[in-house]
Amino acid sequence: MVALKIEDLKGFTSKLFVGDVFDQWLLREATITTFNVFTIDGRIRHEYYTKQEMEENSIGRLSPWKTIRPICFSLVKGKKLPGSFHLTFQLSPAGQERFLKEAQLDFPAEQIGGLYLNVRYEDHVMHCVTGTSLNVFTLDKRMEQEWDQAARQFLKGQKIAFTEG
Repeated sequence: MVALKIEDLKGFTSKLFVGDVFDQWLLREATITTFNVFTIDGRIRHEYYTKQEMEENSIGRLSPWKTIRPICFSLVKGKKLPGSFHLTFQLSPAGQERFLKEAQLDFPAEQIGGLYLNVRYEDHVMHCVTGTSLNVFTLDKRMEQEWDQAARQFLKGQKIAFTEG
């Protein structure tokens, strides 16, 4: 786990809520505090869709950020800054496969519970905090270390300035 402090709040929030930088991520959960506290559970309710809709639209367990982003943007836009927000992003199953291949990790994808990027804004400070969840116990920390490095590379690739800590 690593905490990365975002240096350019305005640029980052624009990429987060207006741009498509995070659109490939899945949203696990969002909590946005303005005049109320709004909580969004990113888990999809499959009973809402027909089987055909599920297959045609490749609907998985979690909502893609690109579908939830406009809702969250409507909650944070305005003259006043939000009091705080916390977004928990999870890498998609296809993204996990790519990550394992690129990191050259000999680890079965089905043993990964999730690879996370937590975006936290509070007290006018923004952090991105990495997280991993494995379905097995291991003393090997390479998965965590590689995921931390992949998160750094993602932010650098999107020209998002950050410092460690």
